[in-house]
Amino acid sequence: MSRTALRICPLCEATCGLTLTLDGTRVTGARGDREDVFSKGFICPKGASFGAVDGDPDRLRTPLVRENGTLREATWEEAFDAVAAGLRPVAERHGPNAVGVVLGNPNVHTVAGALYPPVLLAALGTRSLFTASTVDQMPKHVSSGLLFGDANAIPVPDLDRTDHLLLIGANPLESNGSLCTAPDFPGRLKALKARGGRLTVVDPRRTRTAKLADRHLAIRPGTDALLLAAMATVLFEEGLTDLGDLAPHVEGVEEVRRALADFTPESVAAACDLDAGDVRALARELAAAPSAAVYARIGSCTVPHGTLASWLVDVLNVLTGNLDRPGGALFPQAATDRTPRPAGPGRGFALGRWHSRVSGHPEAKGELPLSALAEEIDTATDEGEPVRALIVVAANPVLSAPDGDRLDKALASLDFMVSVDPYLNETSRHADVVLPPPPPSQSPHHDFAFNTLAVRNQVRYTRPAVPLEAGRMAESEILARLVLAATGLHGTDPAAVDAMVVEQTLGRAVREEHSPVHGRDPHELAGRLTGDNGPERRLDMMLRLGPYGDGFGARPGGLSLDRLLAHPHGIDLGPLRPRLPQPLRTRSGKVELLPGPVADDLPRLRAALRERPAGLVLVGRRHLRSNNSWMHNVPALTGGTNRCTLHIHPDDADRLGVRDGADVRIKGAGGEVVAPAEVTDGVRPGVVSLPHGWGHDRPGTRLGHASTAPGVNVNQLLDGSLLDPLSGNAVLNGIPVSLTASL
Repeated sequence: MSRTALRICPLCEATCGLTLTLDGTRVTGARGDREDVFSKGFICPKGASFGAVDGDPDRLRTPLVRENGTLREATWEEAFDAVAAGLRPVAERHGPNAVGVVLGNPNVHTVAGALYPPVLLAALGTRSLFTASTVDQMPKHVSSGLLFGDANAIPVPDLDRTDHLLLIGANPLESNGSLCTAPDFPGRLKALKARGGRLTVVDPRRTRTAKLADRHLAIRPGTDALLLAAMATVLFEEGLTDLGDLAPHVEGVEEVRRALADFTPESVAAACDLDAGDVRALARELAAAPSAAVYARIGSCTVPHGTLASWLVDVLNVLTGNLDRPGGALFPQAATDRTPRPAGPGRGFALGRWHSRVSGHPEAKGELPLSALAEEIDTATDEGEPVRALIVVAANPVLSAPDGDRLDKALASLDFMVSVDPYLNETSRHADVVLPPPPPSQSPHHDFAFNTLAVRNQVRYTRPAVPLEAGRMAESEILARLVLAATGLHGTDPAAVDAMVVEQTLGRAVREEHSPVHGRDPHELAGRLTGDNGPERRLDMMLRLGPYGDGFGARPGGLSLDRLLAHPHGIDLGPLRPRLPQPLRTRSGKVELLPGPVADDLPRLRAALRERPAGLVLVGRRHLRSNNSWMHNVPALTGGTNRCTLHIHPDDADRLGVRDGADVRIKGAGGEVVAPAEVTDGVRPGVVSLPHGWGHDRPGTRLGHASTAPGVNVNQLLDGSLLDPLSGNAVLNGIPVSLTASL
């Protein structure tokens, strides 16, 4: 007999509520949960395919351990014995930095992925941390850190109330939104237009989002920062700045005016390949709107001036008075955020506290560029030990990082590697131990990260829809045991990891004057925590201490795990609200509009006024039924328009003799690939586009469906040398390539 169960979808950043249909323990269907307080029944093709993703027969069900060069199935005890034997000697002999950690973006889609990697990193003490952030959003973290003093204080557009939305390098009708958690992003954009609002899209491709826009500007890739700087200059020149209530909380406005004076619409027009009059019109429309928000995403981050573009987004929001006001860009407040502290100066945000060993890249937010991972493994220097052992959690950098061929060889040279991954993929095939987490139906779900980016404050939690299958291990236990094995405590009860975190967190809370539990007994508080396991107890603790929490009884009616479980469709906490100056952690206690590192990088942007690409440049793209390299092994999510083809404009195709459907050879600084051409006017002349996440043709994987139509790895066209210097983010868009029709 079939039954239903609720589940929050973990397959993209929209975090939609699902109602699963179950036949025993098998997911046979998924539909949108109409009672979900946030998504209200919306579902996309990925969510509808939840059952196929969950039940993929190529998912690993037992650990794998390398023996005599071959991976074999093993028990969990054998696997963790091997982890302890492989990792500890490396750290003890060569130091903590010889053990590298790579974290992929699926970590922010799971409870365990949010709770345990920070514990692992603190226990290891390594500075060799690499994550997907430096091939994605690190410029936004850096600009937010410099502006607001907190790299995680990212304002999001108030989609449901804004009158004017300017989207740059974003295609939420395909991505469902990113760094802006919004179920039914398409519906929200249509509602904006229906209420008389305006949508402007800046993108070199005529995406599905661009087709919905009132105005679409097909900018030359990589020049977003020039456009934004020119818009700011127009606001200053024409007296259109109006900070309103923001004014007491901002410093450096006059300094920004002087710093950007050279970036007039006329001076940037040729570099951006836009009309100066259109640039002025954009600025005037933004200033004239009753409320407006500027929102930019991966297309503006993965370029040479990604941090400056991210900074200028918020400069425009500040200059028009739209930061931290309804209808503008506001700071969400998640239920598991720390207890709000009193407003006032903080420690600020620092870059370059240490540098990578080989190329000297500065750290950002505690991370080194993922582009530098291969050289940190395969290059000897006098500056310290190379990375000799690697812990990879939910990451596939052979496909996601530049120059996968070099990284592929580097991984094969490691002394030891452990991978936490449900698949034997292009990266995990190199591991000495593979630890497979269970499918999502057998795991709980709460969005620790995405609720800090949500367009409406709310809180939801779903327990596993089906019991853990015999022989499997919960992801939380896998990661807790990994912490213990990696740090010399192998064999300790994994529950000790959660107990330690609870003890430390409550110990700090009772010492903080602004805490609702100040002065209380931490042991008594720990005894009041509820939940079936360590992760639930930690969630209960975070909810109770958080901004909406019950403070362990100090704030009756506040949040706790018990209260959340009593609301299976979630609890609505209301629209985003102005919060300044409370979120600010700068040394001045204000928004520091022209931070020193940004001012120092402006001459490089000024030099870009004279740059023109001599030939074709490449940009990536995303499909609604895809999320990086995750889902190409699911037949329901591949095929049709979700294919690895090279989009090329008809004019460029005619000039180069490229026929629609014929193979074309694409060459970049890192190598070359061959892909079928798709001739389309959906991409502007001079620009070609390949999707990312493909290239499933390496031997030794177990991706049966993906290998039948592997596509090509777009990142193989990169050699890893192009980075945004402030953030260390890889330059993935606007890179020069050459094409030849393949014979």
